Amino acid sequence: MLSYRPTDRPSSRSTAHRRSLVAAGAATALALGLAACGSFSDSSSSKPGMDHGAKSSASSVPSGSKSMGDMPGMERTAAGNGLAAAKDGYRFASKETTLPSGERAAYRFTVTGPDGKPVTGFAVDQTKRMHFYAVRSDLTGFQHLHPAMAADGTWTADLASLAPGSWRVFASFTPAAGSGKDQDFVLSRTVSVPGKATKTPLPAPAGSTQVDGYTVTVKGEPMAGMAHPLTVSVAKGGKPVTDLQPYLDTYAHLTAFHEGDSAFAHLHPTTKVSGAHGGPELSFHAELPTSGNWRLFLQFRTGGTLHTAALTLRVG
Repeated sequence: MLSYRPTDRPSSRSTAHRRSLVAAGAATALALGLAACGSFSDSSSSKPGMDHGAKSSASSVPSGSKSMGDMPGMERTAAGNGLAAAKDGYRFASKETTLPSGERAAYRFTVTGPDGKPVTGFAVDQTKRMHFYAVRSDLTGFQHLHPAMAADGTWTADLASLAPGSWRVFASFTPAAGSGKDQDFVLSRTVSVPGKATKTPLPAPAGSTQVDGYTVTVKGEPMAGMAHPLTVSVAKGGKPVTDLQPYLDTYAHLTAFHEGDSAFAHLHPTTKVSGAHGGPELSFHAELPTSGNWRLFLQFRTGGTLHTAALTLRVG
């Protein structure tokens, strides 16, 4: 949690450490002489399951959030690829193993701590206390939600219509106390949606994609396991877009999932937010752990509308 998980990631680490990370990323980019290249060419807005949204809840209250820092999103990276249901004593637990096809569904879950009890204290990350993702196994379906938490620690994610097949659901969070305090976690489980499932081949890597009349272009040549910068540009009607509005304290939220196993990565934005005039170019810190094809999901807001562009990026 092309992965993810956007002035955007709150952090409790020191300014010195943040600057060291920025310097390291810049040095890597310079040494490798990064050139422009990069991803995909298909519209994602018309595909089923490509939904996104945020539900107003206790999880979205920014009270007690951590300071942003000078370079947003460069401070912390969740360890692992998000494919495990448990890590360091924390567990993503749910009784839901199947969800209905073709209709809205509520997915309920808890995060239990090392003591086996549901965790109820979560730090705010990108204005939310919980980021929830649902991704179909062939990466054609994607939903990014911000569920509501009940007093007993039970979260409810209200999913839009799901296509038949195997889905993986991810919980991205940071405990506010306990042994995992200030540590980013991305845990996941699988869920089945009954019905006739048709696997859709992943679109080949290209250079740009279109969504809702916007053209999204990605430049960069990331290598597996190494830090690389990526540049995303947004245009409409052949003209650069400069009216991107903040979304989750950033101008664009970018997550990635690996072809084959749906491993998760969150690409961190380094473009600072300053009012509702973002664009046309946005910079990201990319550190993708595995080579192969990654499906990127870029979310950005204009005129109060959230757009989701899907892109395929080849990682060497």
